[in-house]
Amino acid sequence: MSMNSQTTVTVETVITISADQPVAAHELAHACGADLDWVAQLVELGLVTDQSAASPQEWRFQSADLQSALEAARLQRDFGVGLDAAALILDLQHEVRRLKGALQALRR
Repeated sequence: MSMNSQTTVTVETVITISADQPVAAHELAHACGADLDWVAQLVELGLVTDQSAASPQEWRFQSADLQSALEAARLQRDFGVGLDAAALILDLQHEVRRLKGALQALRR
């Protein structure tokens, strides 16, 4: 009697993001499980800001943009919201954090 043995291998890619090494649009899309058109919608809605006026294939983003894109993707996946709603939710979350910070500063 022979047993079949299977080995599972997971390959991960690490991308370093810094001011000197921003993430490309296709890398941002890949990290979010999306495509370049989805990233273009994020730019159009102001969820992320490209670092140039070049074509979408040449866009570059900072780590905060990656975080916003991942949050938008999570909202779409977990709650089924569209990108317009995700943009509104994220904007409101950021505003609440800003106001809480201002309130804490006044209390000091």
